[in-house]
Amino acid sequence: MADTFENENMNAEDIDYTASADDAPAASSDSGTAAPSNPPADETASDDLQPEESDSDDPQAESAPNEESAGAEAARPARKKKRPAGKKPPMKKGGKKGKKKNSKWKNSRAAKSLRYAASTILANIKGALHKLRKSMRRNRRVFATVILLAILFFGTIAGLTAVYIIHKSDDLPMPMLYSNETMAYQSTTEAALETDKAFTFSICTGKDDIGNENINLKEGESGALFDLEGREILFARHMYDKVYPASITKIMTAILTLKYGDMDETVTINWRDLELEAGSQVVGLKIGDKVTVRELLCGVLVHSGNDCAMALARHIGGTTENFVKMMNSELQEIGATGTHFVNPTGLHSVDHYTTVYDIYLMLNEAVSYSDFKSIMQIPVYNLNYTDKDGNEKNINFDATDQYLTGETKPPKNVVVLGGKTGTTDAAGHCLAIMSQNAFGQPYISIIVGAKTTDDLYTDMNQLLSEIND
Repeated sequence: MADTFENENMNAEDIDYTASADDAPAASSDSGTAAPSNPPADETASDDLQPEESDSDDPQAESAPNEESAGAEAARPARKKKRPAGKKPPMKKGGKKGKKKNSKWKNSRAAKSLRYAASTILANIKGALHKLRKSMRRNRRVFATVILLAILFFGTIAGLTAVYIIHKSDDLPMPMLYSNETMAYQSTTEAALETDKAFTFSICTGKDDIGNENINLKEGESGALFDLEGREILFARHMYDKVYPASITKIMTAILTLKYGDMDETVTINWRDLELEAGSQVVGLKIGDKVTVRELLCGVLVHSGNDCAMALARHIGGTTENFVKMMNSELQEIGATGTHFVNPTGLHSVDHYTTVYDIYLMLNEAVSYSDFKSIMQIPVYNLNYTDKDGNEKNINFDATDQYLTGETKPPKNVVVLGGKTGTTDAAGHCLAIMSQNAFGQPYISIIVGAKTTDDLYTDMNQLLSEIND
């Protein structure tokens, strides 16, 4: 019995729990005795009705239950072995290709370097964007502050200007209907023609000595006021009497230059051009200087330069004498029959005379030329020329018209466009100008024979005060 018990224990330990049903009989035959086994549940229930021990000596009766037990054990499913903790399962064959290779790339030094570089760049970009947003917020505050200060500054300037305008409104001239921009040297023929039309008027005619209770010229003065648009003489005193024109003569010199000359031609100054009486008004040119016709004309009309007038007369007429003949012929054409000239400058001569009405005719003709209208408005000019050695030089001078230089102010709402001055001992102080009233209507006003400059501009303002009534 002891041997049998030991054999049964050995056989129980030696049996693998994963053995198949076919191995069970083999185990029993080796020991000669069937290994005990747990019967199925249905059989166990039936065994309870039988005695625990059987008296039967039949060996087949003892082996039958063992065979059934082995069959039941063989039908039980096999258990999976547990994987030790921390150990990864082996890769199944036939899985996705490249998975192991990608894993090696992710853990490689190059991949780590790239990831580090990318994270560093991203961090720098985020930092830069943060600084930029912060700077923009700060700049917006600075910009808003600058805008507010600018508004405050310009508002203050505008307020002060408004106060000044209100305080000085009586002294400010009205805006010009024909601005300096349209009166400047015309860039196109069409623009010049449009400006010419605005200043082309029919001749005003009327009797002499037209009085006005608001105008009282001083003794020895002659004058007149012409409404160009209305073709009406508003005031006239000794309008047809012979007077000496002084440098107002240069209006006719300018007309012939514009009519027959080329503004871009160059004139070389010679000794005849400078053969003038002492004290003559000159620009300051010298023998051998080379000056364009345009520059000389500016010297004539702006500064009343006698040297420029003589140079133009010789250039246009060939000789001064021939030019004077051209002047007198042109006077007849425009209807100035009460005038006779003997020189292009206006220097005094008993045979060099005109009338107030003829001065009006000359100025009315001159403003039909665009260049004349442009030049007559210039308050300060810089004349450019080349000296006899070829050096580029210039001469700066002011206008002789005190309305243009600002030394004298016209009445309220009157704009003086320009004209021509003249002064000699015999002629006195003379002025012929074109102006506009508050509605842009043009007028010509003339005074000759004033004893002083103050008398000249005081009495001229009397005439200009009437153009807004």
